[in-house]
Amino acid sequence: MKNFYPGRLLLLAVLAVTVFSCQPDEDPQVQNNLSMPARTFASDVPLSWFTLYQDIDRYSPGYRPPAAARMLAYTGLAGYEAVVPGMPDYNSFSGRFPGLELPKIEEGARYHWPTAVNAAYHTMFVKFYPHIQESDKDKIEDLNRFYEDRYIARLDFDVFSRSREFGKAVAETIYAWSATDEAGHEAFLNPHPTDYVPPVGPGLWAPSAPDYTPALFPYWAQVRTFAMKGQDLVGNPPLPYSEDPNSPFYLEAKETEEAANKAKSGEDDEGLWIAEFWSDDIFRQTFQPAARQIAIGNQVIQLERPSLETAVEFYAKMGMTLCDAGVAIWKVKYDFDIERPVSYIRRVIDPNWSSALNNTVTGAQGVTPPFPAYPSGHSGFGAAGAAVLKDIFGDNYQFTDNCHKGRAEFRGEPRTFSDFDEMAEENAYSRIPLGVHFRMDCEEGLRLGYLAGDRVRALPWKK
Repeated sequence: MKNFYPGRLLLLAVLAVTVFSCQPDEDPQVQNNLSMPARTFASDVPLSWFTLYQDIDRYSPGYRPPAAARMLAYTGLAGYEAVVPGMPDYNSFSGRFPGLELPKIEEGARYHWPTAVNAAYHTMFVKFYPHIQESDKDKIEDLNRFYEDRYIARLDFDVFSRSREFGKAVAETIYAWSATDEAGHEAFLNPHPTDYVPPVGPGLWAPSAPDYTPALFPYWAQVRTFAMKGQDLVGNPPLPYSEDPNSPFYLEAKETEEAANKAKSGEDDEGLWIAEFWSDDIFRQTFQPAARQIAIGNQVIQLERPSLETAVEFYAKMGMTLCDAGVAIWKVKYDFDIERPVSYIRRVIDPNWSSALNNTVTGAQGVTPPFPAYPSGHSGFGAAGAAVLKDIFGDNYQFTDNCHKGRAEFRGEPRTFSDFDEMAEENAYSRIPLGVHFRMDCEEGLRLGYLAGDRVRALPWKK
């Protein structure tokens, strides 16, 4: 037996809270010869896997946005498809996405949907995370074993085995379909391709101070989307570049400079709190901004205790929406190649200026993400997340975000919002006092994120 380390003990403690805080899952199918519908089961399996995802994402090399959003889309789809035969009001996407033909269940045979979805998520995590640290691989195996042991003790073995094999077969098929998207499938292994040479010219992006990291995912426009097509992927033009102090471009730069200066100096304490609360920029410090939307969703699911049916729908929609938003945003970023505020401000306004974003892992001060400014990825992911959360849990949902409660590296005290849109807007405009975006970046990011939500919601989910 492998030795248990504190992370494993913590994981099992989280599982215990998750399992027993959800509505009872008494496996009613063992009482008859029918597969019981997914809505009769609790959401503990999806919630446990995506709680683990929050932990793994923080330490996964290459899985920064938007690659992490893509992983979430395929994993969420696998979970949905492993359960959809037990969701009589819902459609499968088999044959609806070009090239995707999924396995079918045996007619008249019994299935246990929690077992199927556990197998699907386990398979996808193993396949998408071949390069993570061994301790995280162990957590994946521990979680799978936790549920397999739980269900094998409560089910006829043929039901358990059939359900597990179906979930695994669905996941393997979807992973193979992922591999046909060559631009995205294993891009996490090469997030900063050395063959990319950024264009040169006034106001165009170039690697920025202090670390001058090369461009992140410059070819992401070639990645397959789920629902956004054609004009959806075309950005609104940014403000015309200008160094005139009276121009809109200069004034937005000045706004960012002043907001970040106030945050850094302590003059605007709440501005710094908001900036750091939503940052999620630093690898190994927190999860990245697409995963932030999963972390928010996990909190809502733990509060609402929906059925398995609702949970797999939520994670599938969230993953697809984040993925499409990421493709659209990264395409527009490299279409326009707008430089970051730090480059413009140092050249035009203050040569010694820096952002308010510090890397507490490496010690670097005043850092900026390594890709063009327009539009903002955080803004897009925040809007995408809000669109899905509203779709599943409704408008006017008051929510307190505890994602960073207890953090010591920055001020992570919970913040409360009257609805998901307010949360998305604060996420977006937090990038201004952080000093890493212009206002126009945030506005266009919000537009693309909400558009991604509209397009994914319009897919044929229901019969």
